[in-house]
Amino acid sequence: MAKALQPSQMRTYFALTEAASLLQYAVQQQLRAEGGLSYVQFEILAKLVDADRPLTMTELADGVVYSRSGLTHQAGLLEAEGLITRQGSTVDQRATVVTITKAGRRRLDTVLPGHIDVVRGLLFDALSADDVRALGDLMTRIRDHMREQPPRSAAPRRSRASSDRDN
Repeated sequence: MAKALQPSQMRTYFALTEAASLLQYAVQQQLRAEGGLSYVQFEILAKLVDADRPLTMTELADGVVYSRSGLTHQAGLLEAEGLITRQGSTVDQRATVVTITKAGRRRLDTVLPGHIDVVRGLLFDALSADDVRALGDLMTRIRDHMREQPPRSAAPRRSRASSDRDN
């Protein structure tokens, strides 16, 4: 039987999840209102700009915490809007390469100032410079610990039949 969380651990857990939910909700509202983007669509565009090169769908899946099928759907929506392109890799026939378009860069440029305002206002304005460093160090350590598991893209795909049996 699992050992119960200590009261301080439970408070920390709930404070973390509530703060993350509140921030995520505000960010999602801003992205929809100013750019018609979901958070994962914003994340896809931002990761493509940050990488400064095309990425494979697998690289995006490993960086974005989202299901493969959901990521494929979101990429399809972005492609339909002309914000990204997808094509087969010339290096690996199994890979699909994703590139951000000029329109995708413009959309990201449109939402980024408001995104920064929301994040700064809700998260960083409540913290000192030392707090930001400490929180960054803690969250990096936690993220790295969580990412020690194999990436989601490495997990075997479950068949629809086995998924239906499990439900």
